[in-house]
Amino acid sequence: MKMDKIIKQAQRMQAQMALAQEELENAVLEGAAGGGAVKATASGHGNILSISIDKEVVNPDDVEMLEDLVLGAVKEALTKAKALSDEKMNSVTGGMGGLSGLM
Repeated sequence: MKMDKIIKQAQRMQAQMALAQEELENAVLEGAAGGGAVKATASGHGNILSISIDKEVVNPDDVEMLEDLVLGAVKEALTKAKALSDEKMNSVTGGMGGLSGLM
């Protein structure tokens, strides 16, 4: 491969990576627990954006249950964010091993 082709390919990949990063930042993923009584939303980068608790369903005096439900909702939201991130990065890198982990 000639150097100019390699440079053009790298530039194309860089533009695709920037677009994927922007899409991840704008993505909102939701995790829920307790049949939707507790919800957590996360960005595609795995930042928790919000947590909501349906006080009509969840007893706020049962702290242990509430902690479990919040943890479950957050884990689900972060799992979805990680899956979306992996998908976006793999589409850019073509599944080239550890490159997606660098982002």
